[in-house]
Amino acid sequence: MLQISSAQFRSILILQMKFIGDIVLASTLAKNLQLEYPGVRIVFLCEAHFASFLTAHGIASEAVAFRRARMRGSPLERGSELYMIVRTLRRFRFDLTIDLTDSKTSRIIVGFVNAKTRVGYDPPERPLRRLERQPANVPAKPFGFGERHYLYRYLSPLEALGVDLRVRVPSIRPLPLETARALALLDRHHLRRKAFIAVHAGASFQGRRWQPERFAAVVDEISRESGLDFVLVGGPDERKPAEQILARAASPVVDLVGALSLETLLAFLEQARLFLGNESGPMHMAAAAGTPVVGLFGLTSPINWGPVGVPSVALQPFMPCECVGNLCRWPDPSKACCVWRLDVEPVVGAVREILSRTEVGLEHAL
Repeated sequence: MLQISSAQFRSILILQMKFIGDIVLASTLAKNLQLEYPGVRIVFLCEAHFASFLTAHGIASEAVAFRRARMRGSPLERGSELYMIVRTLRRFRFDLTIDLTDSKTSRIIVGFVNAKTRVGYDPPERPLRRLERQPANVPAKPFGFGERHYLYRYLSPLEALGVDLRVRVPSIRPLPLETARALALLDRHHLRRKAFIAVHAGASFQGRRWQPERFAAVVDEISRESGLDFVLVGGPDERKPAEQILARAASPVVDLVGALSLETLLAFLEQARLFLGNESGPMHMAAAAGTPVVGLFGLTSPINWGPVGVPSVALQPFMPCECVGNLCRWPDPSKACCVWRLDVEPVVGAVREILSRTEVGLEHAL
């Protein structure tokens, strides 16, 4: 194993080529590195859509973007994108690389960047294929600090480097300009701070999306009981479930799906009384902004991916389950429909519980 001299780390590359939820969890790694190595230059390799979010919130000094569509394109497109990424990264002359993506592509990039210290997982999430090598010379445990949550997978490199764990949960404060924009949206839609529930009915795969008609039933039940308002949030590609909720809900619902940048979404979620939604990136964003969460899970275990750092309830149907959808491709959590087995009443009960548990804190916030 490589002998590590912490004084040499002045420029660090973190490869996190996954999704916004992974970016939020990995922000905790970056914060600990910033505390351990004051003045360090931290660069993220990330999908282009997340680059401004990382740098604007101080998670990274800089971000090098890759285009996922090209990495999934023709061999020529993949080769061209990979060449441009490596060429850009080699200019930084990194002292340390930390490969959180743990994929064939990320290992190729780490090998070409060739920093003196290279942290990677041992064993990797998927076994190395024939002729594939692990370029890391500092092995990190699959999950660090004796924990099972994926947050601690992303914190495990700290343990491998001998760095103390000072910050344990993500905390990302919105930018002042974005807070002003969020407050303006509240005024425009006649919403009050901490008096609305943000609902995210989208997810990366249909099987992870709880049924829109059940979201609508929860909206109506909680609206009648509490008088709270409801706001739908999500990306432009999540219009369909939002429209189905709007069509089924008897209560007024504000629709902001596709209308908010990631930076504005974070600020808007901070103003919410509670976040209700599927296991997703916005769920982790809400928790990082300090908003209580009710998260809905299918095959993915809340033990590994549940919200952290805030009052929360993570609901999952009894497992293993009898298949309820013809989309299921077990054991891939992104292609299983287990969340469809969640009934309305447990979700209503979880929302009631979180509203009750956080009522005292709300008085101080208003």
